[in-house]
Amino acid sequence: MIARTRLLAISRAMSTSTRSPTCPLSQFSACEISDALIKLGSPNGGHIPDIHMLSPTSQVKICAPAYTVQMVLASDNSTPKLSSHFVDTAPPGSVIVVDAPPQTKNAVWGGLMTAGAQARGAVGVIISGRCRDLAEHRAADFPVFARGHSTVGQSPFVRPSGVNVTLTIHPKDAGDSSDAFASVTVTPGDWIVADEDGVVCVPVDMVDKVAELAKKGQEIDAKCMADIKAGKGIQASFKEHRGK
Repeated sequence: MIARTRLLAISRAMSTSTRSPTCPLSQFSACEISDALIKLGSPNGGHIPDIHMLSPTSQVKICAPAYTVQMVLASDNSTPKLSSHFVDTAPPGSVIVVDAPPQTKNAVWGGLMTAGAQARGAVGVIISGRCRDLAEHRAADFPVFARGHSTVGQSPFVRPSGVNVTLTIHPKDAGDSSDAFASVTVTPGDWIVADEDGVVCVPVDMVDKVAELAKKGQEIDAKCMADIKAGKGIQASFKEHRGK
C-alpha cells in the first residue's frame, strides 16, 4: 500500500509544472523547507550541499519534481548505456537532477543541453558536478545549479548510465566520522526546491507534512522579525515565539 501511494504521488508530481499553485511548497524558501524537514527527523534537512546557483544572474526559484540522471566514469563497462540522450526524455515541468562521479573535473551540462531542456519544458537543472557555457545558460535565463564549472565536456571522461533512478548524493569531501553531514537520496518525482540559498529535496510522500510545518515556521519567524525590528531582544523573541 505504501509503495502504491508513493507511485501515485510521483505520478501527480511529474504532471505538475514548476511554481504551480497545486504544489504546496512553492510559497516557502529552501531554508524554511529544510527547517521543517529537520523537525520531521531528517538528518540533513534535505539539503544537497555545495551546489550553488550559477544561472541566471537574477534571483530565481525552482519548485518541481525531479527527473534524475546518473553519470558514471567513461571507463565503467559494468553499467548500462542509454539508447536516447537523457535531455530528450525529460518530462515537461520537471527539474533535471544529475549526479556525476565526485572526482571528475569535467562538465556534464552545456549550452546545447539547456536549449534542449527548454524546448522540452524542463524548468532547470541541479548538478552534483560541473557545467560549462555559463554565458549561454544566462542568456537563455535557464536555472542552472551546480558545484562548479569547467571548460571540458563529458567525453571522454563520463557518460550517462541511467535515468529515473534513485540517486545518493554525497557531500563534497565528506568524511567517515559519525558527525559527517548525511548524504541525500533523490528519488524520481521527489520535489526539488532551489533558490539563492541552496537546493533541498523533499520526498514526495512528505510534502504535505513539510508544507504544514513550514507554514507554522514562517508565521513564527514573522512574529520574531516584527518584535526584533521593534527593539525586542533576539533571545526574548525566540523564547516567546519559538519557546526557546
